[in-house]
Amino acid sequence: MRLFCFGMGYSARATVLRMMPRLTTCWGTTRSPDKAAAITTLGVETIVWDGSKPDKALSDALTRATHILISVAPGDDGDPVINHCADLLAKAAPGAICYLSTVGVYGNHDGAWVDETSECNPVSERSIRRLAAEREWIGFGKKTGIPVSIIRLAGIYGPGRGPFRKLKAGTSRRIVKPGQVFNRIHVDDIAQICEAALLRRATGIFNGTDDEPAPPQDVIVYAAGLIGMEPPPEVAFEEAEMSEMARTFYGENKKVNNARTKRELDIALIHPTYREGQSAILKAERN
Repeated sequence: MRLFCFGMGYSARATVLRMMPRLTTCWGTTRSPDKAAAITTLGVETIVWDGSKPDKALSDALTRATHILISVAPGDDGDPVINHCADLLAKAAPGAICYLSTVGVYGNHDGAWVDETSECNPVSERSIRRLAAEREWIGFGKKTGIPVSIIRLAGIYGPGRGPFRKLKAGTSRRIVKPGQVFNRIHVDDIAQICEAALLRRATGIFNGTDDEPAPPQDVIVYAAGLIGMEPPPEVAFEEAEMSEMARTFYGENKKVNNARTKRELDIALIHPTYREGQSAILKAERN
């Protein structure tokens, strides 16, 4: 198995580390030459790519890859992989492509449950771009016959991205908006979902979320309890100072169903709720 990763961020790295025992070769792209060395230490052949026309190294790697993971974000001009590498991928005909998207494409559903068949009404520009990219990749799969899976990810967390450092630093906030819930997904589960989608040559849309959408303030209280701290005081959403991007998250209220993902990819979540996930983070960060 030869895996090519467009983008070597947090989720892609976890996926590569999980899949490494079955890989004979793995390539990964980064925009930053400064990050290339660190990626190479993972056992990945690193290619510096700025999202424009591919050079010979990237082109040669794509012709050899058997599986493709895409975790780069679309820009003003759309998805860079579709824009510049679609012909190469169509010709190379890899066994499967997995594209990482976001549950943000659903937009706001006033706290109701959504699944992969639900209407998408993205609010933010970044989610609008993601939905457009999803549709391009689904069309690419239908046109070429290459299996393409779309993984819509909830809020990503894991070692180095948990709540504990902010709690200890005194910068964590317990913002309360009545009725507001969010899904999350631990990076370990992202890795196993991507692996399953690629190995099974899955097609279609899958929600990458946990089992329990929960109020964000409850998550903070639980994390504080794990490390023996008092949680920060409650702050009403209307009074909270936050960036415009953060505020848009609170404008999208929904519960995301993951039944299809577990059923069709035949997986059981490693961290089904934030409770198991936070305990795992704490253990990992203490080691």
